[in-house]
Amino acid sequence: MPDLIVLGGGPAGYVAAEHAARLGKSVVLVERDRLGGTCLNRGCVPTKAYLHAAKLYHHALNSQAFGVTVREAAFDYGRLKERTDKLKETLGGGIAGLLRKRRVELAAGEGEILDKNRVRVGDKVYEGDNLLIATGSAPAWPPIPGVRDNPAVVDSTGLLELSRPAASLVVIGGGVIGTEFACFHSLLGIKAAIVEMLPRLCGNLDSELAQALQRKLESRGTEIHLDARVDRLEGGEVFFTDSQGRARSVAGERILLAAGRVPILGGFGLENLNLDVGREGIRVNDRAETSLPGVYAAGDVTGKFPLAHFASRQGLVAVENLSGKPAVCRESAIPAVVYGDPEIATVGLTREGAEARGIFGRAVKMPLAASGRFLAETEGERGFVKAVLGRSDVLLGMQVIGPYASEMIGAAAVMIENEMRAGDIRELVFPHPTVAEILRDVMSG
Repeated sequence: MPDLIVLGGGPAGYVAAEHAARLGKSVVLVERDRLGGTCLNRGCVPTKAYLHAAKLYHHALNSQAFGVTVREAAFDYGRLKERTDKLKETLGGGIAGLLRKRRVELAAGEGEILDKNRVRVGDKVYEGDNLLIATGSAPAWPPIPGVRDNPAVVDSTGLLELSRPAASLVVIGGGVIGTEFACFHSLLGIKAAIVEMLPRLCGNLDSELAQALQRKLESRGTEIHLDARVDRLEGGEVFFTDSQGRARSVAGERILLAAGRVPILGGFGLENLNLDVGREGIRVNDRAETSLPGVYAAGDVTGKFPLAHFASRQGLVAVENLSGKPAVCRESAIPAVVYGDPEIATVGLTREGAEARGIFGRAVKMPLAASGRFLAETEGERGFVKAVLGRSDVLLGMQVIGPYASEMIGAAAVMIENEMRAGDIRELVFPHPTVAEILRDVMSG
């Protein structure tokens, strides 16, 4: 009998399975599709490959300021797709190899939970001491008239499977997924439009960052309609009511439905466990424990943070606890990134969030142009870093917009996790010249 059965081989499931096996546990990992889950196969990794290629193309067309003249630049979408497919195979093979090394048993197929200790895969029933549910999430398809059976409509998975980029694109939803795909198309010079129901892009962002992102997208020709309600679709045309109550429409060859993601809660016998489950997903505490002893859940299926790195952390916490090593999944320092151009990276509280909690002390801001490396490697770019501090000057949050933001935000997460104050951060030594120095320098503001 295995010590642990893991249902789902994405960032939560395979990381948990590997860690449990490394701790000496016997593990069965059930996966119906490819290892790596949505992140590797249909999300994080392929979209970053696409965005990087689009940025290279855009930079090639705009490199004269650096003394580089590109005589002819062309974008080969087919070659990009072929490279991305190989990338997914390589990374998926690496995961499979790691699991084999740890002697994790892989059960390929649809898993069905029979009870808290038994999972059926095909004709075989596995019995285990503990169960970890990590089934992930899927794109949401809201009941908008004209969406279903519309050949012009795709979700993020479908868009990545196209053999060529859309000639024009309308995005329903201005969250992270929607803005990243709009950015990809705008970098290629493809007309894009975003229709978003909230009054700003990426609604959880600091308002100043959201406005900067909107300005950048609009400068490349992207139409943005905020505070808009989609009424219906007719072929490739989206009809909506704008913020003034006026009937409007926008059309494109393709319509990307990017209205968020929903946890996968059906089709694997979850109803046989009688767990505490809400619309947001399986409810867990900070130890990744469900309402049923011996049953854990991690990743998007819990409805907390739809982020691969958070999913992995939850999976690790679950394994630590079932192994008798108390651990918690702290949520105050979970970084998040919008991988567009510009990049936006955030961690902790925004000013608005700190004020709402009554713990705001001050906010300090510095332009990235204060960095020598930023000026040396960009032309006409803008960006800034903003730090949110509490009343005792402890760092509560950090927001960065501009190149390298995603590579810098991890340092800010460590600062918040360790409850560092502005004075502590000013004493840190960063290599020079780096853009990351600004995380320290902003504390002098």
